[in-house]
This record gives sequence, structure tokens and C-alpha cells, in this order.
Amino acid sequence: MAAEQIERLFEINGYIKVPSNLPEYTFYYRIENQGSTVIHVIDYRQGLYISEEQYRHLKAKITEFMQAKGEQEVHLLSLILSDDTEKAKQLCVCDSFCWMIDTRSARLIIHENQVYDFYGWKGILERFLADPDIVIQDTCRNAGAGEHTVNDPGPENMRQKKPLRNLPWVNICLVAVNVTVFLICTFTGRMLYNKGALGVAFIIEDSSYYRLLTSMFLHADTGHLFSNMIVLYYVGGIVEQRLGHIFYAVLYFLSGIAGGVLSMGYELLSGDYISSVGASGAVFGVEGALLLLVILHHGRLKSMTFGKVAFVIAFSLYSGFTSTDINNAAHIGGVLMGFALAAVFCMLWPSGVSGRDGKDGNFDEN
Repeated sequence: MAAEQIERLFEINGYIKVPSNLPEYTFYYRIENQGSTVIHVIDYRQGLYISEEQYRHLKAKITEFMQAKGEQEVHLLSLILSDDTEKAKQLCVCDSFCWMIDTRSARLIIHENQVYDFYGWKGILERFLADPDIVIQDTCRNAGAGEHTVNDPGPENMRQKKPLRNLPWVNICLVAVNVTVFLICTFTGRMLYNKGALGVAFIIEDSSYYRLLTSMFLHADTGHLFSNMIVLYYVGGIVEQRLGHIFYAVLYFLSGIAGGVLSMGYELLSGDYISSVGASGAVFGVEGALLLLVILHHGRLKSMTFGKVAFVIAFSLYSGFTSTDINNAAHIGGVLMGFALAAVFCMLWPSGVSGRDGKDGNFDEN
């Protein structure tokens, strides 16, 4: 794949080249109705090496350049060409708007945590890599006939093309199951609470360890359910899309279990035996994972910032400690487990990287 072919591909798609002093760094831009689209090409094949800090600095400078031209809305994608994908991945893996091209196999690499399409360029690049000459010839013919080769001109259409498999299905199912179980409880009275609530006394008496799981899907009242599910719906979707379906499910359940285990430990130490229900341990685990992801994304992930996430967690914990009948141990166990599991996952698979009393006064909410 020659640099001239790549340059020609951008040119015939209406992009303007902005060269730099170093041939390894080039970016192309095109003015759209809703702003400008920019593709930053880094040729990593010539023994080039830049740090993550230098990479972020380059992207910031490109954005400043476009804004100086009067373009306030700048949509920027980095495209790294490399014959050593492990080396290039160190720059690209934590950037949602970064793709890699393996020049040895002529293959476009898009990780799960990265944008699925960028103004139609996924299809264009895949066809180009399969046969550069044919794609350029076809594009020239279409351009001559007045057809647009770059479709989906806005972020809305980018989201519409996202396949169903990339939706946060695990999170959606978890919310649905929690709501369904609560509705069942409204018709069956205390049966499920008696059988599924968590308490160390229950487990000592009959070894009902399953309560560590069942208690995660029981809620004392509508307010308890709503407060947990609204946080889970918005925060869980972000974490699942970043970490993947399987790991998100593992993280959710292990965080809930960790919260339950710490809750039982606190009961034994304090001698204050309680009956506890709620998904808060698991939800706090998801929040802990989001905090770790925001840190890895240099303080911002979508609309989430480090300050916002840290404040929500800190405020929730503070509210628990200053209120009565709140299972604070479950909250602490959940958030610590979620943060730790997300850290382990990102280290092992860096390319991967979503109580008050009830009405009857018998349950602590967690």
C-alpha cells in the first residue's frame, strides 16, 4: 500500500490534505454541514515511535488548527498504518476514535471499544485494502456521475449503522430481570423475600449461599428499584460497550457478590444481623469500573468526566453513612471490586478497553 494511493483515495473523496514537516504525519479534512471531518494518518512503518502523550498532543493541535479555521465542530479519527500491530495498539487501544491498518495483511482493525464507523469510511477502507486500484477507479467514476462516495455524513447516522450485537444487551437484560422480579414480588407477597434476602444468619443456619445472587434481584420498594435501575441503565451501558458483554456480566455479578460477602463480614464483626436486598453492590461495582475507565481515558469518557463520576460515588457513599438502615458494606465492597476487576481486565486485555427500610421495615437496601 503506497502513500500515493492513500492520498489519492482521500483526494477523490473530497478531502483536503494538510502536510506536515514529517511525512509520517498527515491529516485530511473535509467540511460537512455539521462541522468538519478529519482523518489523521500516522505511518508507523518507518521505525517511527511516539508516546501516548505526543499522540494526544498531535490530536489536540489538529483540533486547534481546524478551530482556527472557524470550524467549531471537529470530528477527528486517527488512522495508524503499521506492520507491527502490537506496537501501534499501545497508542490506539484507549482511543475510541482510532483505527489501525495492518499493512502486512492489508486488514482494517477496529476494536470493540472504538467507533464502528466514521462517516462511511469503514466500508471505503475495507474495499480499498482489498483492491486499491479498483476502488479508486470506481470512486472516480461515481464522482464523475455526481454520486457521493462518503455516506452517513453525521454522528447520528454513524450510530444508526451500529450493529445490534454492539448494543449493551447484558445491561438491558439485567434491568429487565430486576424490574420483572419486582413485579412478581408485588403479586406473591413476601415469599421471594423470605427465600432470597441476604443475611449471614440465614447462611449459617441452612448454608443458603444462593442468597448472594438472589438478593441482588430483590428490591424493597419502587423507589429503591428506580434509584438502582436508573443508574444501572445509563452507567452500565457505557461500561458494557467499553469492556464487552461477557466481561461486563462477570463484573456485575462478582461486584454484587463481593458486596454481599463484605456485608456478611460486617454483620459478624458488629453483631448487627440484618436482612438485606438490592442490586446496589453490583451497581456500585459498575460505577467503580466506570471510574477506572474514565481515568484510563485521561479524565473524560463520552459525557462522563473524572470529577462527575468521583462525585457521584463519593456522594452516594456519604449519603449511605449519614442515613439509617443503609447497607454501606455492600456499597464499599461493590465499588472496590468493580474498580479492581476493570483494572485487571484492562491490564490483561488492553484491546478489550458500559439502604433505607422497606415499607415493612424488615429489609436493609443495598
